[in-house]
Amino acid sequence: MSKFGELVDLNIPVLLDFYTEWNEASVAMHPVLRDVAAALGDKAKVIKIDVDKNSQLAEALRVKGLPTLMIYKSGEMKWRHSGEQDANTLIGLLKEHL
Repeated sequence: MSKFGELVDLNIPVLLDFYTEWNEASVAMHPVLRDVAAALGDKAKVIKIDVDKNSQLAEALRVKGLPTLMIYKSGEMKWRHSGEQDANTLIGLLKEHL
């Protein structure tokens, strides 16, 4: 949990993807997130968080549906969505917070 604060307290937008390997929609997001990370380079950060390995964090953030996507900047949540999103939408959202 203490590491979470360090992850999201950056001056660039951080896209968090809460997923599990057994959830089809979560797995379908993997290539989308690679595209987002490639498109934005070092202007934003994409972090995947396995809910099975980080259940306390997922519980604290009330992650219910998978995948759950969140954008943080400077430690503050700017956007949240449960379910799949396409790369262009995510890139646009992250660019809004650059």
